[in-house]
Amino acid sequence: MLKVVSRTSFVIGTISFFLAVFELGFPYENTWDNFVFIFFNLTLLTGFLSILFRTVYKTNAYGIVGLITDWILIFILFYTLVLNAVRYFTTSSVFEWNNMWTYIGLFIVFFREIYNIRFRFRNKSFNPAIIFIVSFMTTIFIGSLLLMLPNASNNDIAYVDALFTSTSAVCVTGLTVQDTGVYFTRFGQVVIMMLIQVGGLGIMTFTNYFSRFFTGQASFKSQVIIAETTAVDKFDNAFRTLRNIILVTFSIESIGTLILFFSTGSTVIPESGERLFFSVFHAVSSFCNAGFSTLSNNLYEEPFRFNYSVLLTLAFLIILGGIGFPILFNSLQFLRYKTKSLIEKFFLKKRDIYKSWVLSLSTKIILTTTLVLIISGTIILLFLEYSNTLAEHKTLWGKCVTSFFGAVTPRTAGFNSVNTAEILMPTTLFIVLLMWIGASPASTGGGIKTSTFALAVINVVNLIRGRRSNVFGREINQGTMNKAFAIIFLSLLVIGISTLVILLIEPQQRVINVVFEVVSAYGTVGLSRGITPTLADASKIVIVITMFLGRVTMFTFLMAIFKRSSGSYYYFPREDLLIN
Repeated sequence: MLKVVSRTSFVIGTISFFLAVFELGFPYENTWDNFVFIFFNLTLLTGFLSILFRTVYKTNAYGIVGLITDWILIFILFYTLVLNAVRYFTTSSVFEWNNMWTYIGLFIVFFREIYNIRFRFRNKSFNPAIIFIVSFMTTIFIGSLLLMLPNASNNDIAYVDALFTSTSAVCVTGLTVQDTGVYFTRFGQVVIMMLIQVGGLGIMTFTNYFSRFFTGQASFKSQVIIAETTAVDKFDNAFRTLRNIILVTFSIESIGTLILFFSTGSTVIPESGERLFFSVFHAVSSFCNAGFSTLSNNLYEEPFRFNYSVLLTLAFLIILGGIGFPILFNSLQFLRYKTKSLIEKFFLKKRDIYKSWVLSLSTKIILTTTLVLIISGTIILLFLEYSNTLAEHKTLWGKCVTSFFGAVTPRTAGFNSVNTAEILMPTTLFIVLLMWIGASPASTGGGIKTSTFALAVINVVNLIRGRRSNVFGREINQGTMNKAFAIIFLSLLVIGISTLVILLIEPQQRVINVVFEVVSAYGTVGLSRGITPTLADASKIVIVITMFLGRVTMFTFLMAIFKRSSGSYYYFPREDLLIN
C-alpha cells in the first residue's frame, strides 16, 4: 500500500511540476483554471498521504532531523490543502496568496518524492570531476529552456541569449546580453536568481545533502563527490560540512536581505514587495559573487551609487561568499578558540593551554592574500580614479567606500558603482589583474584563486632567494606548487585563445575591450566595457565556453577528459634543463 501511494505521488507530482512550469511559463486559456486547480490539489493530497504514511511506518529509517523535516512538510501540505479548500468555497481576499503556497506544495511533493526513489546506475569508472562538470552542464541547459518560456521575458528571446544568460547565472559570472530588470519578467528574474543560488553553491551540494537529509543514508560515491567539491579531507565530515555550508549561506543571505531592505528605503523603492525582492535578489547575487542586478545600469544608478550603506553591505556579502567555506569555518573555529581562551584566562584563572595550528596554513595564506588585495586595491583605485570616476563623490568617505567596493567587486562579483567604460587605462589593467586572480578556493567565486596567486608569488620569491618553498613555518608540497602553476598556465591559455578567436570573428573590436570581457568571463566576474550585448552569436558562444571553463576550471575539465595514471613504481634518471 505504502509503495503504491509513493509511486503514485511521484508520477502525478512530476506531471504537476511540469504543469506548474507550463502555467508559469506559457499563457493559456482561463478555461483550464478549474482542471489545473483540481489536479494540483490532487497532487498535494497524494503527496501529503505519501509523506505521512512513510513517516509513520518508517520512523526508524530516517534520522531525527529528517523526521522533523518530514513533519514540517506534512504540516505545510495540510495547510495548503485547507487554504485551497477555503478558496474553492469562498472568494475572500484573505486567501489571495494561496497560489504561492500551492507552488511551494508542488515543489515539496516533486523533490521529496524524487529523493524517495532509488535510481541505480551501472558504471565501470567513477570520476567526481565528470559528475561535477555534467551537473553544471545539465543545470545550464535546463536554465536556458526555462528562460525560453514565453512568460520568462517581455519579448522573444533567441536561444543563444537564453543560453548565455543561463550560463552566466549558473557560473555566477554576471555578464548579460539583455537588461535583467527590463527584458525579463518577474518569473524570469526568479529563474535567474535560482540558477545563481544553485550555481554558487553547486548542484551537487544540494542533491547530496538533501539526499542524506531525507533518506538518512549516503553512498561512498556521494561522500567522494562531496570531499572533492568542498575540499573536505575527511569523509565523516562531508555531510556536516554540507549542512554548515547551506545553513551559513542562507543565514548570511537573510541578514544581508534585511540590511538591504532597510538601507534602500521607501523613497527609492516605495512598494515593499518590490523592495523585498530587490533585497533578496541582490543578497543572493552578491553572496554568490554573481553580479546580476535588476537595475538597468547595475549599481551605477544614481540612488544606489551614493548609498554607501548598500555598497558596504554588498561588499561584505561578496567577501564572505568569496573567502571560501573551509576558510570561513576555520576562522570561526579560531575565533571560538581565542574567545574561550580569554574567558578561561581572565575569569576562570586557568592556564592558557597551547593548541597548535588552530588556523590552517590555507587559512593563513588566503586571509593574508585577500587582505593585501583589498587594501592595496582600495588605495590604488582611490589614487588613480580620485579626479576621474570618483570626482562625483564629494566627500572623502564616499570616495573611500566606492574605492573599497571597486577593489572587492572585480574579484568575481561584477557589480559596478562607477562607469567602467570611463575608467583610466592603468585602472583597467589593474582591474583585469584582480579579475584574473579572483576569489578563494571552495567559494562561490571564480578566477585562478587567491591561494594559487599567493603560491606563485611565494615560489618566485623563494627561488630568487635560493630557499625551498616554505611559508609560515611550513614547507609547501611540491605537488601543490605544480598544480598552482598548471592552473595559471591553463588560465592564460584559455584567455589567449578566446581573445584571439573573438578578434578573428570581430576584428573591429578594440583589443583591450575584448581582453577585458574575456578575463571577466573566465574569472566569472561580470564587469563589462559594454561590448557583450553587441557581440555576434559566434562570439557569444566563445564567451559562454569561457565562462563555463572559468567556473569548473580548465584543470578540472582536463581531469575529467583524460584518464589519470594509477601511479608509477619506478623513476627515470634526473637531469637539469636549461631555462634561464
